[in-house]
Amino acid sequence: MKNGSIRGAMGQAHKILVLDDDPDFRELCQELLATLPSEPEVNAASSGSHAIALLDSEPHSLLMTDLKMPNMDGFQVLSIVKRRFPNLKTIVMTGVSDDDLRDRAYAIGIDLFIEKPKTPSEFKLFVDCVDSLLVREEHGGFRGVQSKSLSDIVQMESMSMTSTTLKVTNGPLVGKIWLVGGDLIDAEVGDEKGEEAFKRIMGWKSGTFENLPADESRERNIFASVQGLLLDSAQTLDEIAAGEVPGSGGEKAEGTSSGLSQLAKQGGLEFIVTADLKKKRNFTIDQFACEDPDLVAKWARDTMNRFSELGEMLRAGKLNNIAGVGSQRNIGMAGNGDEMICLGLNPKMKPKDILETTKKVAVQWSS
Repeated sequence: MKNGSIRGAMGQAHKILVLDDDPDFRELCQELLATLPSEPEVNAASSGSHAIALLDSEPHSLLMTDLKMPNMDGFQVLSIVKRRFPNLKTIVMTGVSDDDLRDRAYAIGIDLFIEKPKTPSEFKLFVDCVDSLLVREEHGGFRGVQSKSLSDIVQMESMSMTSTTLKVTNGPLVGKIWLVGGDLIDAEVGDEKGEEAFKRIMGWKSGTFENLPADESRERNIFASVQGLLLDSAQTLDEIAAGEVPGSGGEKAEGTSSGLSQLAKQGGLEFIVTADLKKKRNFTIDQFACEDPDLVAKWARDTMNRFSELGEMLRAGKLNNIAGVGSQRNIGMAGNGDEMICLGLNPKMKPKDILETTKKVAVQWSS
C-alpha cells in the first residue's frame, strides 16, 4: 500500500464487494475500481449467498450489486444486508433504466442507483460515483454522495436521464428539486418556486440530500436547461465572492458572456458560441458554457459560409437558420449580417424544436 492512500475506518483500507452473476462485468469492475485513489481492495461474488458469506467473514465499506440474479436477487440481498450490516454503503447496478426499480431500491435505503456503464464517459462517471461514496470530506459536501457538491449531484441525475425528486436539507431549510427524464422541471424552498428557488438551493454549501420518488405530474416552472442554470448559479456565486455584484461592495462585473447567459435560460440549450462571419483572421469569439469555443467557432463559421455559398449557387435565397441532429448533441446556427450564433442543444429535442429554438434565440440575440 502506498503512503498517503486514503483509509477506511480504524485505519484499514476500503474493501468493496461486487456482486454480479456476469463474470465479465465482475472482472471489469475489479479492474476499474482498483485504479481509485483510495486504493481499495475489491472482492467479487457471483451469488447472493456467497456475498453475504464474504460480508460475514470480514467488514467491507461498500457493496455493489446487480438486481436480476438467479436464486437470490439483488433486492433479497439488500434486505438481508440492511438488517445485518446497517452501516454498509450500497450501490445498485442495473442494465436497464426502470423508475419503479429505482424507487424500490431507494426505499430500501441504498446510497446510489446507477445504470451499468457502456461508454467511456459513463465509465468515468461510474468510477467517480464510487469514489465519492468512499471518500467523505470533513468539511462541506453533501452526505449521500460524499465529496460532491450539490451541483455535481444534479448534473449526475441529469446525465443519467432519470426521473427523481431531490430533497435537500441545510439546517432548518428544506428544498426540493424535481427532474423528469433528466430535465429540470421545478424547484421549491419556502415560498419560492422555479428558477429563483433552484438558485437559492444551489447556493447551499453543505447539508444532506435524499432521492424521493419521481413526480411526473409536477407543474413545470423551470424551462431553462440544467447546464445553463448550473453555470448561471456558479457565475453568480463567484461574482458575490469577488464582490462584483450590486450591493456587494464592488461594481457589477462586465463580461462578454453576460448577455449570452440570459439566452442560455432557453429550454434545451447547453452552450452558445458567437463569432464574426466575414473576418478571415483574428475574428471575435464570445461563448457561454462551451468547452472548446475556438474549435466550435471555426467549424460553425466554415459551415455557415459553405451553406451560404451553396444557397447562392442554387439561387435558393438568403440562408437564415441551420438545424443539425446528432447522437450526442443537436446543433442550431443562425446568421446576422457579419456575425453568427451557434447553439448546442439537448439531443432529445426533435428537429422542428431545434429549428424553432434556434429562431427564437437568434431573434433575442439580434435584438
